[in-house]
Amino acid sequence: MSDALLSPDAPLMAAVRGIEATRRRMAVVVDAENRLLGTLTDGDVRRCLLAGGSLETPLSQAMNSSPLLAEEGAPAGYLLDLMRKRNVMALPVVDSEGRFKRLVHLIDLEYPEHFIPVTAEFDFAVIMAGGEGTRLRPLTATIPKPMVDIGGAPLLERQIESLAKAGLRRIYLSLNYLGHVIEEHFGDGAGFGVEIRYLREQEKLGTAGALALLPEKPSRPIVVMNGDILTTSDFGSLYTFHQAHAAQVTVAAVDYRISIPYGVINTEGAFATGLVEKPSQRFLCNAGIYAVSPQALDLLQGAGHLNMTDIIDSCFTCGMPVAVFPVHEYWSDIGTPDDLEKARTFFAQTVQDND
Repeated sequence: MSDALLSPDAPLMAAVRGIEATRRRMAVVVDAENRLLGTLTDGDVRRCLLAGGSLETPLSQAMNSSPLLAEEGAPAGYLLDLMRKRNVMALPVVDSEGRFKRLVHLIDLEYPEHFIPVTAEFDFAVIMAGGEGTRLRPLTATIPKPMVDIGGAPLLERQIESLAKAGLRRIYLSLNYLGHVIEEHFGDGAGFGVEIRYLREQEKLGTAGALALLPEKPSRPIVVMNGDILTTSDFGSLYTFHQAHAAQVTVAAVDYRISIPYGVINTEGAFATGLVEKPSQRFLCNAGIYAVSPQALDLLQGAGHLNMTDIIDSCFTCGMPVAVFPVHEYWSDIGTPDDLEKARTFFAQTVQDND
């Protein structure tokens, strides 16, 4: 697939699409003469969003303007050594005048044994699948919320598929409401390419209490997610982000904006100091997906009813770092019939686009 070449005034969304479209996982920014101006990786995109940018931010404001690069003609051995020493998976190659020629990725070199795919190296995943989905009734009168149909398969099956594609092989499902429906569908997980184990809640334990039921303490970070989330978010990038920031908990977050349909007046006493026409406020909101390191699980203390927000508050109290991972991919909380129909439409369109 061709490299993603973009102009500096293109929006950040163009880089997202370019990164997703090429196996080299990098977008390249060039000028009108094809001279290299910068590069963007998934990490650059998320850093821009964390800094207050949006998917409409020009690439000139988000790109790495001083990327590691190599000159045309450099031997493969030199490129491999350079990339390994600088811990990068891809770099641009330019000619003597700085014009972009191609992207080189480890998979392009003659040493495939050195290629490490971007997978989620979580120890295992825990999906909180005990929700009733009262707002989705009567649909959820006979099935638990995570079993609602999305494109011919349960939402929970879509989640398991995504985790399996990211490299996870063991998944715990926390059950409560009509849990037997889930167990009968998934069994031990062999038919879905994973090992599935069950945490059976005798009472509602919140979005984190079931973690105290785990029969093992992980040796590496785990991913925890709510059972009513449909997303195309990259779990491999979540793992890399979590490790790179040495966080105890990383919270995936979606961008939410509130637009005020009026001109807002700033005042000081009885006098106006300014007028802002139809401003908007931006918030990063909890997406219900978390990377959790083993040390953070020590905060459970026997648990009972507990939410992930309680663990995060305990991290703040104990001085444990909590990172925020912006989700720029598709995300939906299937909370209402309208949410469900939108998710079904998105999934149907995605399948059609991939045909």
